[in-house]
Amino acid sequence: MRLLERMRKDWFMIGIVLAIAGAKLEPSIGVNGGPLKPEITVSYIAVATIFFNSGLSLKTEELTSALVHLKLHLFIQIFTLAFFPATIWLFLQLLSITPINEWLLKGLQTVGCMPPPVSSAVILTKAVGGNEAAAIFNSAFGSFLGIVITPLLLLLFLGSSSSVPFTSIFSQLFMTVVVPLIIGQIVRRYIKDWLERKKPPFGAVSSSVLLMIIYTTFCDTFSNPNIDLDKFSLVLILVIIFSIQLSFMLLTFIFSTSGSLFAGPCGKSDNQTHCCYQMRNNSGFTPADTVAIIFCSTHKSLTLGIPMLKIVFAGHEHLSLISVPLLIYHPAQILLGSVLVPTIKSWMVSRQKVSLQKYLIWIQVRLKCCS
Repeated sequence: MRLLERMRKDWFMIGIVLAIAGAKLEPSIGVNGGPLKPEITVSYIAVATIFFNSGLSLKTEELTSALVHLKLHLFIQIFTLAFFPATIWLFLQLLSITPINEWLLKGLQTVGCMPPPVSSAVILTKAVGGNEAAAIFNSAFGSFLGIVITPLLLLLFLGSSSSVPFTSIFSQLFMTVVVPLIIGQIVRRYIKDWLERKKPPFGAVSSSVLLMIIYTTFCDTFSNPNIDLDKFSLVLILVIIFSIQLSFMLLTFIFSTSGSLFAGPCGKSDNQTHCCYQMRNNSGFTPADTVAIIFCSTHKSLTLGIPMLKIVFAGHEHLSLISVPLLIYHPAQILLGSVLVPTIKSWMVSRQKVSLQKYLIWIQVRLKCCS
């Protein structure tokens, strides 16, 4: 009985293992053009389902409040599209003296230039209980921003350029992200009472869709016949990718939690002391904001990335090797994020409890001061 309860609780992790195992055994099912038709079912239907589900479950006022959180959005976008690629470039200057395959190293740089994904960061933020509205906004906005910035970053760091079909990519993003989200919000207005009463398993639905994305992603990885590299370089790249992810997740955590929540006096005017206290947080972010920052700032899009690489490096003989780090990074970020969900959730809950205790102390101090 306990085993069944444990399996029911950790069904998503079990599903990830089964999805990877299934992709390894028969990758032809989930590759582009295969029976599952991931170029349609994943690129359009799965992503649209995730954002329709998010629009259906997200309260409008939460999304509205996320739109005006300018500092949060600036932090995520600058980290993702400026700090991330620049840091990778500096790191690669050191790795260039190692025997690691040079085209794999160039592939690592392309990973740094990629925009955030439109699904995994949102689902993981939701799984932890973080600021889902901020995750949705930054995933969508970052993807649109990446259509312009990513090719420019590739040109800057790798010296490759080509005409990118902005119209087709923009149209796909609009149809799979913006439209489903808006439709979900509209539908919610009409069935809000029913949703509040029945409480559908929105998280389980999104997680199930994500398993399909994981499966088809690994199918592409396992079925690529052009990947020909030594195991030493591949193992090192795998270790480097996980190290990069953990390091950047730690950096975003430190940056977004710098300082602590405290109560302090508002100050004095000319001849009158104001008896008031206010809560301050040096970072300006709540624990829920930090969760969204950790996932949105460090995740990279495979859905947008691979098409861009195929366009920018069209006809390049080493395109398959350049693509390997991104093919590894995408499933790795989902695996790592899923493993860290319980730990991050535990931190967030404990942090929120501390904030609540300090807020209650502030209330007591203010009542004594103003009485």
